[in-house]
Amino acid sequence: MATRHDTAAPPVKEGGAAPGRPPVEPTQAEQRRRARLSRRWQRDLRWSPYAFVSPFFLLFLAFGLFPLLYTGWASLHQVEMTAPTDMNWVGLRNYTRIFDDEFFWNAARNTLTIGIISTVPQLLMAMGIAHILNYKLRASTFYRVAMLAPYATSIAAASLVFVLLFGRDYGMINWGLDLVGISPVDWQNDKWPSQFAVSSIIIWRWTGYNALIYLAAMQAIPQDLYESAALDGASRWQQFFHVTLPSLRPTILFTVVVSTIGASQVFGEPLLFDPNKGASGGAEHQFQTLGLYLYEQGWVNQHLGRASAIAWTMFLILIVIGIVNYVISRRLRASS
Repeated sequence: MATRHDTAAPPVKEGGAAPGRPPVEPTQAEQRRRARLSRRWQRDLRWSPYAFVSPFFLLFLAFGLFPLLYTGWASLHQVEMTAPTDMNWVGLRNYTRIFDDEFFWNAARNTLTIGIISTVPQLLMAMGIAHILNYKLRASTFYRVAMLAPYATSIAAASLVFVLLFGRDYGMINWGLDLVGISPVDWQNDKWPSQFAVSSIIIWRWTGYNALIYLAAMQAIPQDLYESAALDGASRWQQFFHVTLPSLRPTILFTVVVSTIGASQVFGEPLLFDPNKGASGGAEHQFQTLGLYLYEQGWVNQHLGRASAIAWTMFLILIVIGIVNYVISRRLRASS
């Protein structure tokens, strides 16, 4: 009979594994090193997000908040461009002077009318273009990219082209009006034609931008709503008015507010539309906006204190617009 030479395994103690090497207790230096690393890791976990976003806040403090506060401080002083460090305290006199200035109210009225003339057609055209692009079209990507071409064009280049189009003697617009028997229009010296011409530059530049915003919002609307409306017999126009527009109310409110803010800050288009008159906005200030009025007071007349007061007045107007936007958006959310 064969003899087995294998040996049995050592007995295992009840309630535990086979005995091994006993754990080595870390030294005090090792414990201090681990505790230090743990504290560093906790600090990194807590403060690293703030470090990542800190460049934005540093730039905002340097180029946003500090100029804003310094402008507010300068608006309470008499400061001239020739001696910007010499400040004489005048209190609210700069504000009372601009409110008593007829040119300020003229610029405010021009800003309002140019804003209405440019914003309303711009948003209506953007809505129509977005509605067309929302359907399946050939080369739809090309059309969407083409919508951004005016937005990417330089203001100076666009204004130069429109100055040539609206020329009194050799402009293409007057040439076309002459073909249908309408006498030439002095687009730069008449009040309403000049404001319409300036507004046309704004409309051309920003319609495609707003159209893409509306298009993105339309594509986020569930298709089930359109299918349900189609099953109920709604035509495409009825679907647009009863499905698309109610779903776009927050987006429409956003574009209205942004366009209103942009209209209150119009500067480049009227400045370049009549470069011979500079910041005056025409021979009779017929299309001078608040931005041009601020530039004229600060850099032409060299009254930095008065220009600072105008800037803060425009800032307060924007705050009022923001409050109105907040109230309307809350009511829309409550009604929906």
